Order: sequence, then structure tokens, then C-alpha cells
Amino acid sequence: MINQFNHSFSVGKYWVTEVEGRKAIIGKEIDNGNLLDYQRYRIAHRAIARSTDARTMIACILPKNCFYGHSLNATMGVIPTNDLLVLLSILNSFCLDYQLRLIVSANLTMFFIYQLPVPRLKPQDKWYHAIVARAARLICTTEEFAGLWEEVMGNKWSMEKAATEETERNKLRAELDGIIAHIYGLTEEEFTYILSTFPIVPQAQKIATQEAYRDVERGLIKPK
Repeated sequence: MINQFNHSFSVGKYWVTEVEGRKAIIGKEIDNGNLLDYQRYRIAHRAIARSTDARTMIACILPKNCFYGHSLNATMGVIPTNDLLVLLSILNSFCLDYQLRLIVSANLTMFFIYQLPVPRLKPQDKWYHAIVARAARLICTTEEFAGLWEEVMGNKWSMEKAATEETERNKLRAELDGIIAHIYGLTEEEFTYILSTFPIVPQAQKIATQEAYRDVERGLIKPK
């Protein structure tokens, strides 16, 4: 049901009521009304992810009040919403995916996740807010994410502010990848090689991503 930056890639056949889902999570403990993880925004990634697929890491942000089965893994606990968007962007980047494809065969367990070289960006870092703004436009395409948008962007959400057209979404994703390649300190030659290891990704998207890398270098894509 999910794809990169997309929580509604396909429509589910089976659904869980909140009453039953909450009961299953709490188990035999007394329900005292505490806020549980399913009531927060969380990053989820596909647990089945082959290194021969178009992409190996496939992650999105789940809406609040959402349950999932064993084929997904998700973050737990309280994570600042801005940090979720930055982490999601890095997880879905070609740079991190390249690292992952070197070690994963079929099952993307937390054993592999904990080995990944993920930059620990902070709000004061150069590209932090530029990543948040682009990721928010990719994620907040339905009213379920109005709260997330308003929290990180500081203004009221509307459909017009989201990136819903494929061309626009591809542009934003290329810009994110270009920015993140610079954060990892890659040369253009190194980044070009990484892109070449994704044979199923459309060539047009790889070219756009290379151009975005150059635009960051030229100062055409700015931190704010």
C-alpha cells in the first residue's frame, strides 16, 4: 500500500477498527487512555525489499490512527515532526539506498537499518529546512496530513500547496537527492556511479537528479 513518500500507493482490501487495533496493542494491560504510537505520525518502510528491485528502501510517513501488518516496520516513540521528514528524505535517497543494496537480499530487518550511515542533521544545519519544506510538499497530499503541514510549515494546509502532479513530485525528489548527495560529500563522478547502479529507475529521473546535484553546486538550489 505504500511507496516512497506515498502512503496511499494502492488501496487496501482489509481494515482494522481502532477499538480492535488498540486492544491488540495494549494486550492484557489496562487501557488508561495514553497516547500510543499509532496515534502519532511515524515513518514506515517495507520489510520485504530486494536489492534487484527499482528501489530497496521504500519508506513513507503514515497518517495518525493507522495500523499496519508485519510487512512494514515503523518508528516508535516521540520524534519531532521536522526530524521525521528529514530522516524520511535520507532513507529514500539514492545515496542511502546504494549502501543498503550492498547488504540486503530480500528482508529489510532492523539489523540492516542500524548499520546505515545516516547523517544526524539538526535544525541549525545548512540544508535541514530545505529538506523539510520539500518533503512536506511530497507527503502532505491529503487532509490526513494537514496537522503535520501546519506544524512544520507554520501556515494552513491546502491541496494547492501539496505536490500532487507527477512532474512536480519528480522535481522535488530530484532536488532532495541532489541536496543529500552533497550532504554525504559525494563528487559528481561518485554520485553518477551510484545512480548507474539503479537500472530500473527511469533514465529521465536519473538525469534530473544529476542536474539537481549540479544546481546545488551552482547555487541555484538554495538552503532556504
